[in-house]
Amino acid sequence: MAAPTLTKFDYQVRDRAGKMVTGQLEAASPAAVAAKLTSMGYSPISIEAVKETGLHTEIKIPGFSDRVGLKDLAIFSRQFATMINSGLSLIRALSILAEQTENSTLAEVIDEARSEIEAGQSLSAAVAEHPKVFPKLYVAMVRAGEAAGMLDQVLLRVAAMYEADVKLRGKIKSAMTYPVIVLVMAIVLSAAMLIFIVPTFAGMFDDLGEELPWLTRMMMGLSDFVTSWAGLATFVLLPAGLWFAFKRFRATERGRFVLDTIKLRVPVFGPLFHKIALSRFARNLSTLLAAGVPILQALEITADTVNNGPIATAVRDVQTSVREGESINRPLGSHEVFPPMVVQMIAVGEETGNVDGMLGKVADFYDLEIESTTESLTAMMEPLMIGVIGGIVGTMVIALYLPMFGIFDLIE
Repeated sequence: MAAPTLTKFDYQVRDRAGKMVTGQLEAASPAAVAAKLTSMGYSPISIEAVKETGLHTEIKIPGFSDRVGLKDLAIFSRQFATMINSGLSLIRALSILAEQTENSTLAEVIDEARSEIEAGQSLSAAVAEHPKVFPKLYVAMVRAGEAAGMLDQVLLRVAAMYEADVKLRGKIKSAMTYPVIVLVMAIVLSAAMLIFIVPTFAGMFDDLGEELPWLTRMMMGLSDFVTSWAGLATFVLLPAGLWFAFKRFRATERGRFVLDTIKLRVPVFGPLFHKIALSRFARNLSTLLAAGVPILQALEITADTVNNGPIATAVRDVQTSVREGESINRPLGSHEVFPPMVVQMIAVGEETGNVDGMLGKVADFYDLEIESTTESLTAMMEPLMIGVIGGIVGTMVIALYLPMFGIFDLIE
């Protein structure tokens, strides 16, 4: 007997808290979708078949797969927590998530984790088998949730942490998009003028037989250089070689540390990078401690996930001091990379027994600071970039028209 044809259905449901949830499932019929959603503890509102068109055809290219991002992990964690809170078993919940997860790589990993749990492994051990999808921090959170018997609450904390990180990255990308676009436009426009427009004027100026102004001669020489093989090597091959060397250098531990140190000291953007690193440090450590991860392990994982060499080194020094019986704030204060406000907040948290709460407030504070800084940088960069591109174009136009003024003088 042939297996029934599966169809994709978009659904809208309400969970037990009354919150609206949307998603997509594959099933043989709307009734099968409704039955599956009901078994998950949802109340179906609408179920509609997805209309497939040529634009929805999924093309798989060998060697290329969907990258699992923080947003994918946040959605997975929140849905997983809801299912566990609804009383579903781990295996049943993972089976449903493997079917409805849109990211094919994540869906495959979820299915493999389900098989490993069926074979007798714990959830934390199963996700630890896939470090490229589930980072060290995620594994530690799941292990702590299993030990404390509050896996659903821990998964919700993980989802909230990743959602905050995604929101933060989105703000930074949106702030940097405009300057990057304007810079690219300036480079493309300058190259187009030097390659196509300036040579046209060069032939006309040769017929004049007069000495050209120094600015025009410089523009002509630059145009000749850009259109030569030497120019091609300088502006194409040299940047490509430098980018390759940069990637190789950044791939080393020493290279990453040096580049991170430079990032923190760069004018204008350095303070922004510093605030981003501090926000990530505070939020990661706060989430780990709130989940019940031991302090030494939490510091180790935070050092590995903060993505900043100087701060990671400082956190490892703090871990060594804490292992010897010291508090967190004392060794933390000996590192200039941590502002006094952060050290004082952690000291208050240690005195009141609420370190995770204080770290959460530090992360929220720096998130607001980052938002304010990116808005200020955007407001500053817009007129600056307009001035740069206007100056480049204006200089080229003046250089090309200066000889014309000499012709007018001869005519008079």
